Parts: sequence; structure tokens; C-alpha cells
Amino acid sequence: MRISRRSASSALALAGFAIATVALAQDSARERIQDQGDAAMERVKGAVTRAREGRADVPDPKLPPGPSEAERRRAFEGLRSRLPTPAIDARARAALAAGEARMAAEREAQAKRLRQALGLEPGEMEAVAKTAPSPTIKAWVPVLFVSSSIPVPILRTYAAQLERVHGVLAFRGMPGGLHKVGPMAKLSAEILRIDPGCEGPSCAMRNIQLIVDPIVFRQHGVARVPALAMVPGDPTQAYCEREDESPRASHVVYGDSALPGLLEEYARLGGDKEVRDAQALLGAR
Repeated sequence: MRISRRSASSALALAGFAIATVALAQDSARERIQDQGDAAMERVKGAVTRAREGRADVPDPKLPPGPSEAERRRAFEGLRSRLPTPAIDARARAALAAGEARMAAEREAQAKRLRQALGLEPGEMEAVAKTAPSPTIKAWVPVLFVSSSIPVPILRTYAAQLERVHGVLAFRGMPGGLHKVGPMAKLSAEILRIDPGCEGPSCAMRNIQLIVDPIVFRQHGVARVPALAMVPGDPTQAYCEREDESPRASHVVYGDSALPGLLEEYARLGGDKEVRDAQALLGAR
């Protein structure tokens, strides 16, 4: 089909008109968007300006004034004028007494557990087994002066021998000083345990006295250890309760020999009467 030249010209004219119409529509939409954006920006600026101006008129917050001196005085006088309630006071005192009693009981329980852990307190069964009456105090008590510098095996040997004659192990002081009880408690447990490999509160202990007494050292002029003295009376009495002029031994024997040798030397110096009972106990099998 042939298209005439006039029809082609009309089609081109219509296409050009449509393109021009679309371009005009786009320009109009772009102008409307720009106008709306400018208007929105102006509104935002106005809102910010108004907020700044309004905030300048708002006063800063202030705390209310405190009470006057007269009001404080009235408040304290009102507290003082309140009558005490005997029931509340009684409950408070009872609660305080009960708390102190519980605290004392707890301290004693902890101390007992500590002594048992260190092996210084026998178990219940051993305590029942040792309810036999203790031997009467002899006229002269063997006191062996020692120190923590002596090896523990030697101290254990001395403890085993002194147990048979109801003797006493005497230390001038405690390892680590008097303000530290732990090292002395550990050393005592190591010396007095019958079985050196035993640990715990139920370990069997030797039945001898172990004292820390610097006065008995000074009384007998003991400058080196080991040393043996036959002390009249009770050497285990606390030194804070004993006078400096309390009875003392007539001789002091020095040497690192066993207890029988020390007793023999003491008898040779003139104290045969004083060591007679101890030597008899050592000889008894």
C-alpha cells in the first residue's frame, strides 16, 4: 500500500506535537517539585527560629529552698520528744544478746575445727579413751629445754622418752614470733603425733606437756639447747602467774645425748635423788 506524501507529513507533525507536550509536562512537574521543596525548607527554618526564640523565654529550673533553721530545730525537737517504746527496746537488746552468743559459739566452733585440723585436739573416741586420771605431780619434773632449730625427728625422740617420765618440753619462744601461732601449732603437732604420717583431728598424740616459757629459760640461765633440768613443783604453770623467785632446779645438764644419758649426768652432778623416779620409769618395760 502506498502512503501519500501528505499523510506522512501529518504523522510527523503529530509526533512532534506529542514530544513537545511531554517536554512541557516534565518542565512543569520539575518546577512544582522545586517550589514545594523551597516552601518546605522555609517552614523548617521558621520552626527552628521559633524554637530558639521560645527556648530563650523559658526560665532555668531551680531547686526549692531548703528548710530554715527554725524548721530544722522543730524537726529535731519532734524526734526527741517521741516516747521510747519498751517493747522495741527489749526486742533490740534480746536480738543483740542473741547475736553476740551466736558469734561466740561460732568462734569457738571454728577454733575447735582449727585445733582438730592441726592435730592438737584428739577425736571424741580418743578423748573418751583418755579419761583415766592423770598421774600425780612428782616432786621434780624433768624439763627438757629445746628450740625449733632442733630437727623434728630428734624432738620426736625426746617427746617419746619424756612421755614415759611425765616430762615437759620447753621452748623459749614460738617460730615466727609470738604474734604468729600457726607455725608453733604445726610444729607441736609434728612433735606430738605418735604416727608421723597421720594427718587430721583423729591422730593419736603423746601425753606430754609442751610449754613456751622464756622465764624458765632465764631462771635457769639456759643459753644453749638441748638442756635438762629437774624442776621442783609445776613448771607448766603460766609464767605470767609465776614469780621470778619460784623454785628452780639445782643443776642444768647440756648435751645432745638421749634422755637416759642426760639423767645419768644429772645424777653424777649430785642430783641422784631428783632423777631416781625418772630413771625407774625409763627402766620399766
